[in-house]
Amino acid sequence: MKNHIHLPDISLYLQDEGQGDPILFVHGFPLDHTMWKRQISVLSATYRCLAVDLRGFGKSTATNGTVTMEQMADDLAALLDKLEITQPVILCGLSMGGYVAWQFWERHRNKLARLILCDTRAIADTDKARADRLITADKVEAEGTSQLAEAMLPKMYAKSTQHQQPDLIENTRKTILESSPTGVAAAARGMAARPDVTKWLPAITVPVLLLTGEHDSISTVDEMAEINRMLPKSKHVVIDNAGHMAPQEQPQATNRAILDFLSED
Repeated sequence: MKNHIHLPDISLYLQDEGQGDPILFVHGFPLDHTMWKRQISVLSATYRCLAVDLRGFGKSTATNGTVTMEQMADDLAALLDKLEITQPVILCGLSMGGYVAWQFWERHRNKLARLILCDTRAIADTDKARADRLITADKVEAEGTSQLAEAMLPKMYAKSTQHQQPDLIENTRKTILESSPTGVAAAARGMAARPDVTKWLPAITVPVLLLTGEHDSISTVDEMAEINRMLPKSKHVVIDNAGHMAPQEQPQATNRAILDFLSED
């Protein structure tokens, strides 16, 4: 089932499939809920899969200015309240979705059962990266998302994926091109403003699964291994033959790692 969930100031688009313990899927930048379709097709057999378009993306409402990761986390909490889901959820986020997940833990941890963090980071942007994001935001607002697609796609996928799964790359290109410039720019500014959450890691006591594409050059295997070292109750799985978009590039390996993690006490 797909529909719009109306909150006080925005409407969030949601795919809601399956029954069982809820898994809330949170996409990366500048994508939408469809990036999780290869997870939902398998996991919805035993879990209630909730895949949302974050504020400013897909078919959800876009707002001007800056949309922080804290705001997105609050949107997710409001979404769960609107759906009358009182059971703590499994939150699965990739990249920017991971930044939102850290804030969800900080602000709404009573709603959280487990975390699955794919190809993401705990540190803040460097000064240069922050400046680059702000330049990107202004450029997208002025010129649209086409240059963003060309700049990002080579960094998102392993070279083997680019050669062997051209349809996947083109679908992602289409998603980026169809994204709202207003929403993309606001999120880019929000990512630039995000804090370093490394100091939070030792206090996160829910079970955490970290997934990293073997060839991810954005959130590297070594960087996520360091996050794993600092978390009290976590495991780290490296997905072979994948880049930054491991759940899309290697869905079978990703789904197997998720199901194994969820079967653990």
